[in-house]
Amino acid sequence: MKNIFDFFSKKNDCQLLVVNDDKQAQIASDIVSYFGYEPFVLADFRANFKDDLLSFSDELQDITKALNGFYNYKKQNKVLISPIRTISFPMPKDKCFDNFTISFADTLNLEEFKSKLYNWGYYFVDIVTSQSEVSIRGDIVDICPLGSEVGYRISLFDDEIESIRKFDIEDQKSFKEEIESFSISPAFLALDEQTFEELNDEVQKVESDAFIKDIHSLGFWYLNDLGEYLPLSMNTYITYEALDELEEVYVFEEKRVAKEKFLQTPQIPQSKTCKEIDVANIKEFIGFHEGKKVNIISSSEAKIKSFDLDLSDSSINYIIKPYIINVVNDEQIVISLNKEIKKRRKKRVRLVLDELQEGDFVVHEKHGIGKYQGIEPVTVMGAKRDFVIVMYAGDDKLLLPVENLDLIDRYVANGNSYAVVDKLGRGSFAKLKQKVKDKLFAIANDIIKVAASRELINGIKIDTNKQILQEFQQSAGFDYTKDQKRSIKEIFEDLSSGKVMDRLLSGDVGFGKTEVAMNAILATVLDGYQAIFVCPTTLLATQHYHSISKRFESFGITMAKLDGKSTTKEKNHIKKGLVSGEIDFVIGTHSLLSVQTKDLALVVIDEEHKFGVKQKEKLKALRQDVHIFSMSATPIPRTLNLALSKLKGMSSLLTPPNERLGVRTYVKEYSHKLIKEIILREKRRGGQLFYVHNNIASIEAKKADIQEIVPNIKVEIIHSKIKPAEAEKIIDAFENKEFDVLLATSIVESGLHLPNANSIIIDGADRFGIADLHQLRGRVGRSDKEGFCYYVVEDKKQITSDAIKRLVALESNSYLGSGTALAHQDLEIRGGGNIIGEAQSGHIKQIGYGLYLKMLEEALATLSGEVKEENKTVDIKLAISAFISNDYISEDRVRLELYRRLSKATSKEEVYSIEEEMEDRFGRPDTVTKQFLELILIKIYALSKGIKQISSYEMNITFVKNDDTKQSIKSSSKDDDDIIAATLQYLRK
Repeated sequence: MKNIFDFFSKKNDCQLLVVNDDKQAQIASDIVSYFGYEPFVLADFRANFKDDLLSFSDELQDITKALNGFYNYKKQNKVLISPIRTISFPMPKDKCFDNFTISFADTLNLEEFKSKLYNWGYYFVDIVTSQSEVSIRGDIVDICPLGSEVGYRISLFDDEIESIRKFDIEDQKSFKEEIESFSISPAFLALDEQTFEELNDEVQKVESDAFIKDIHSLGFWYLNDLGEYLPLSMNTYITYEALDELEEVYVFEEKRVAKEKFLQTPQIPQSKTCKEIDVANIKEFIGFHEGKKVNIISSSEAKIKSFDLDLSDSSINYIIKPYIINVVNDEQIVISLNKEIKKRRKKRVRLVLDELQEGDFVVHEKHGIGKYQGIEPVTVMGAKRDFVIVMYAGDDKLLLPVENLDLIDRYVANGNSYAVVDKLGRGSFAKLKQKVKDKLFAIANDIIKVAASRELINGIKIDTNKQILQEFQQSAGFDYTKDQKRSIKEIFEDLSSGKVMDRLLSGDVGFGKTEVAMNAILATVLDGYQAIFVCPTTLLATQHYHSISKRFESFGITMAKLDGKSTTKEKNHIKKGLVSGEIDFVIGTHSLLSVQTKDLALVVIDEEHKFGVKQKEKLKALRQDVHIFSMSATPIPRTLNLALSKLKGMSSLLTPPNERLGVRTYVKEYSHKLIKEIILREKRRGGQLFYVHNNIASIEAKKADIQEIVPNIKVEIIHSKIKPAEAEKIIDAFENKEFDVLLATSIVESGLHLPNANSIIIDGADRFGIADLHQLRGRVGRSDKEGFCYYVVEDKKQITSDAIKRLVALESNSYLGSGTALAHQDLEIRGGGNIIGEAQSGHIKQIGYGLYLKMLEEALATLSGEVKEENKTVDIKLAISAFISNDYISEDRVRLELYRRLSKATSKEEVYSIEEEMEDRFGRPDTVTKQFLELILIKIYALSKGIKQISSYEMNITFVKNDDTKQSIKSSSKDDDDIIAATLQYLRK
């Protein structure tokens, strides 16, 4: 920092500053801004030449954005700042960058507009959910230009721009105010048609293992005349830290600047007068440096006041900026009150597209498991309607009106379950449902009984206001996430309430659940009580013991570990220590379930669902008078969360810690060369690998293959048929780095925390569901090391275009925002299953998780005294044409999503809100779409009036109530609009 500060304080002319990494780039950016220059920062681009760049799309977008800003900034006081790895590749020249403006009342030639955006690297999609995407739907154009946090919605009248409004890319709703204009910059490069075609042709000829060859995945490597080595054409300086990095960075590859060129670049001189400072007491420090100019930087005036500084003090120059600079030299002091801001994470898109694919299994509430075959228009009594087609055993076909789409759900069971299609109209599914319902009432009853009995007991009051607990949180070495802070607050409130705590914390692996638990344990032990921490496996117990011991080191806590590996002598010593009170806290496995203690106040259970029935009974015995805190790595569905939260405390961690890096994801076609390269690359950086091969029968052959491809590496196998004790030994050996590759089935999907294994190969990735792929990817990248995930397919010509879409989606990490959102949905459903326990998996398999959880929620609500009526349906047989037309919305996925949301609507306000959104996104609905929205209103009114059937013939409309009474009315004509108007008028009465 001090060298860069000194250099720019002397107003040196520098157009390009080369630094060692993105951290130093941020420091340089702050200093450059402080001295009145305009900084443009390139991302730290750590790809290898010819890599498939889809998984580097974020960095490439940032580079494009920065270069575009730099070249289009017309003043002279600009500086381009680049990490050395980035600038060692040729960068696009200034002629590759341009912008154009879209203004109200302009004429827009759609064909030319499409062509330009295509050549500029924009993706054409159904729904715009991130930067560089565009969607054109008739006279509505949505676009999110590179660098923009919001989308822009253009409404056309013929070819004239009638209105421009911003919209939220999370929920697709546009803002009310119209704007005059906005600017569009290239998403890749501003290429004309001919240049684009030439570049594309070159990319197609390249030999590469990229899954899809296009300019997005490979174009950057083949810029030729469009690119140049920037250090050769600009007034460039380099920091000595970047020169140090040269040794490591420079593997001599083609298309990189030769190392000598950087060695000849002028270096920023070492500063003799400037020092970096870390100020504890600001006022005292200023007192030591009388006579120097004092500059204090803060992001807000409020922050200045919080440091007890006087804003009216004229001897201090206050600068309201976000910079972080702390230096002193002969003339001045610069002190920043700001803390480092972590990178903003991508928000999860709130709109989940229904990813029902033809051939997927679905569960109908009445008829059971069938196969979804798409949506088809069917003409009944001269009127056209859309129906969902579901196939059952014996090729029986169920036609489900789209307004009743809420009666079916995607079939999700355990990862290895395969659905068995039911027979239509047999009544056997109803019997099965009743059997499951009875079982669920018993489960719900148990849950409520335990909750009620614990409610009557006085809990141990723990003092959670001690200053030492604050110190513990500050000693973590990282900032807690918002969710962690909230969860700790909720637990502390429980512990100090005088009631018995029963709280479940759910959060993905690595999201900091153990840190939250440590706060509860520390509060309990410091208050003179004991705590125990129960884990399902020895491995997990050992992992927790190591990490918690480190954190508790300076707090004077006596802790021990009790598991299958403990000797008899150790076990006896620990058991005695617990009874006498000498041991405050113990971590262990099942052997802890029946220990005697002196003053136990807290039991922490990790992955509670992994404990068997008998063990759970023992836990229930502990539950009478101690605080219970359970943790689970699967998210809990929102609705079940609500149902259970009346009986149990629920907390969740939804945001990852700031230190977690993303996982680089690649989709590749299988080859020996590829497998060898992946394994050796990970070995070179001292890491280990997971290799997922989901077939026990051929796993030994796969081991032989791997050892033939890379002869000098050690491979061990793990799968569900290996005895638990043996499996534990293998995992232990893997953690101790005794072998390189853990070859496993998808058994490794959850629970393991092995920070040294940072590459995963998933063989036959096209045969996994999106949630499984997402979970498996979560096995790596769990320390501060970057993780690599390779989805490998046998032959890309043999897999469906949908599977390709899904895999490429996961590779570039955004498939219209719905890939990960859908994975979360699946995981949430499984998380709900976990609460109930493994014993129920048979029932879940028969009716699917979705319906199972729905029924559990109903059982809990009924037993809690909230009477939840079973879903009633209305059979609507009106001779009207009502459907979301293809002309209005052409994408089937989007239509299906709207059908799903409308079918689940329970109030007219919900329908009007969706209608408003449709008008905003797609323009004014046409007649048949408008009539479908009115049909949904008819359904909602009929349900509230206890009507089960509505039908029409000619001008007669008949209503049948639940008690089978009938009433008929006449409409003024047979026209659709008159039949709808008469029906609504009757129902609104």
